[in-house]
Amino acid sequence: MAENNADKEAMKLAKEAEKAAEKAKKERIKQSKPKKEGNAFSRAGAGIKKFWKDFTGTCKKVVWPSGKQVLKSSLVVLVSIIVVGAVIFGFDTGINALFEQGAKLSSSLGEKAAGDSTTAAETTAADSATDTNGTTAAAQADASDATEAETGAESTAAAEQTTAESTTEA
Repeated sequence: MAENNADKEAMKLAKEAEKAAEKAKKERIKQSKPKKEGNAFSRAGAGIKKFWKDFTGTCKKVVWPSGKQVLKSSLVVLVSIIVVGAVIFGFDTGINALFEQGAKLSSSLGEKAAGDSTTAAETTAADSATDTNGTTAAAQADASDATEAETGAESTAAAEQTTAESTTEA
């Protein structure tokens, strides 16, 4: 039992030593932090002053390129832009031509399919659709379209004459 008590005592002492070491560590950290001196405005002013000092120091380290280096770099950029633009233009033109060819092929295939679907009966019916004078239905439709156009032109002329008369009266 005496050993158990001694072990318990040793454990208590070890825990207390750990707590004391941790407390001492926190104290050192507290002491190592600089104390804030002055009010917020003076601290902000000091921060700005430090920033400008660092900024001017960094600007002194900057190496500006010479005129020749700037010219060479500018030319490299311009040539690169021209080359990339030409490549894109070429691809665009080629793809556009392919799509146009595809559209032409598609329309020609569609016309061919439509032409194949006409039957002999349809062509016979179209040929037999003639009146007593031997005029086909298509010729009659063209004639009626011409008559409608003449009627439209006459009505437009009449409207213009009416407008002209009303303008002279006013």
